[in-house]
Amino acid sequence: MMRQTIFERYGGFAKVSKVVMSFYDKILSSSLLSPYFAKIDMKRLIDHQTKFISSLMGGPASYTNEHLERVHAHLGITEAAFKESVTLMKETLEDHDFLDEDIQSVGDSMNSTKNYIVAKK
Repeated sequence: MMRQTIFERYGGFAKVSKVVMSFYDKILSSSLLSPYFAKIDMKRLIDHQTKFISSLMGGPASYTNEHLERVHAHLGITEAAFKESVTLMKETLEDHDFLDEDIQSVGDSMNSTKNYIVAKK
């Protein structure tokens, strides 16, 4: 029998959607991160982010690394901002009662995308 993915174990898109909403509450409260989102269509972003986080949890893959790079290239995202977003995601998963090993796994998956999201020097 195949092992359930994190995505399946916690209830799929319904749960991830709640996680992403909480995550953005934290992001918009962060003085480091909120400026990146000043002129962003949050409804659209939350939809994209729900799909992205779902894929990091073993759900349906929706974005390639090339796509991630293209959509983040103009934002000038710093290493510090990226780290903060990973920390806030881990806190959010903890708030939603994810197991420590699953939180670590999602954090590792997020970190694996860093080179496509952080601005090139």
